[in-house]
Amino acid sequence: MRTKKRVADPFGNKLKELDKTIDMKISSELDDNETALTQLFANCSDLVVRKLHMLGSIPGMVVYLNVLVDAQLWDDGFLGPLMQPEAVSIDNPRQLYEILNFKLASIVQPRIATNMNEIVQSIVRGEVVLFAQSSSEAFTFGLKDKLHRQLEEPATEAVIRGPRYGFIEKVDINLALIRHRLRTPRLKTERLCVGRLSQTDVMIVYIENLAEQSVVEEVKKRISGIDMDSVLESGYIEELINDHPYSPFPLMQATQRPDLVSGSLIEGKIAVLINGSPMVLVLPITFWFGFQTAEDYYTNFIYVTMLRWLRYLFAFLAMSLPALFIAVTTFHQEMIPTSLALSLAAAREVVPFPAIVEGLIMEITFEALREAGIRLPRPVGQTISIVGALVIGQAAVQAGIISAPQIIVVSVTGIASFLIPNPGMSQAISIIRFPLMLLAASFGLYGVGIGLICVLIHLVTLKSFGVPYMTPIAPFNPTGLSDTLIRAPWRVMRRRKQQTQRRME
Repeated sequence: MRTKKRVADPFGNKLKELDKTIDMKISSELDDNETALTQLFANCSDLVVRKLHMLGSIPGMVVYLNVLVDAQLWDDGFLGPLMQPEAVSIDNPRQLYEILNFKLASIVQPRIATNMNEIVQSIVRGEVVLFAQSSSEAFTFGLKDKLHRQLEEPATEAVIRGPRYGFIEKVDINLALIRHRLRTPRLKTERLCVGRLSQTDVMIVYIENLAEQSVVEEVKKRISGIDMDSVLESGYIEELINDHPYSPFPLMQATQRPDLVSGSLIEGKIAVLINGSPMVLVLPITFWFGFQTAEDYYTNFIYVTMLRWLRYLFAFLAMSLPALFIAVTTFHQEMIPTSLALSLAAAREVVPFPAIVEGLIMEITFEALREAGIRLPRPVGQTISIVGALVIGQAAVQAGIISAPQIIVVSVTGIASFLIPNPGMSQAISIIRFPLMLLAASFGLYGVGIGLICVLIHLVTLKSFGVPYMTPIAPFNPTGLSDTLIRAPWRVMRRRKQQTQRRME
């Protein structure tokens, strides 16, 4: 398995110098700590520094960012018990910690911080920091604001039959959605932090004894090796830990569906959850994973098998149909039936451009309309894309710029690309379509054949965290065919699952 190089950041030295300035001990004087924090958080209007007497007699100071702290929990659950007088006298900070731990046990578990760097990290994560006079240690309390959006059905992964909720931007809630489906202590989670400025929480989730431990360690190593200012979305991590970053094919599955992630974990895969992103990465995956949906396992296996073959067929058409049309009409007219050849010739008689130019114009226009439909506001986007395609296509045919058969080919190609459930796989096929068209215009069907052979060679050389991308076809594994080319009935699938489950015993 190839080890990823550490991803460096040109601004890293400046931030490392800043980290050294806050890597100092906590002062036993409240005023010194206040001065240090107000200098570090200069021009931060949301920083709150408040001095008080804890438990009736102990001078103390609390520091937090009010936009990240739950105000109701702070006022009712934290500040009230903190201000109540204590009957016994307190001689040392450890005794204060034990009393606070007892009083606030139902609300939050306090932690001890020993240097200013830990204090700063706690504050920016939404925790409340408590200083006590004459103590060189501080206490941190997690009172993070619990605001988040409601669970909704993923817009890009809608299903007819299946759960109607998806992941959101809170990593802890996403983990809870997985644990609701997999109620086992074998579900392991490991938390990492990446991004010097963003301090993004990344959680690696897997099932012990089902996931390969070597792959888990490799994922941890690659994520820990990310050295950047900020990691704001799962796409950052997907690109940085990829085995083949220059390949157009997706080597990880990004999904918003908890049921798909849960099913993948049972199959021995690993999930990577990123705070701030509703997309969860599933790895390692194979080529066939890009044509499967969670709904495949909720529907009749005969119908699902038909759908899978339909997806494979239309994926091939989405990749090669424009190239085949260009090759046949340009170099191999003898392959076309006479009546159809006459019809194509009559349609192309008034068109001033060769077939390759027609194809490129329409394909680029179609991609532009699809992108415009995505970026425009939702109520308007679909209308604009559909009406735009109809109006432009009809006007181009009437003006004699594009032939009607070319419009049909591009339309079928566009519809075929929508049948691919994985957006990453659909994007890869769209990218490959253009080189195939150029090869077809240069060498005819021979060029198309060479291009498809090159794509096949590329696919069989890919690996996703050590797993061959074309498994179980190359290398061939007959036991894996029950869930690739077909979706076998659960009686057959269950036997394969039981063999996998024995690894846990």
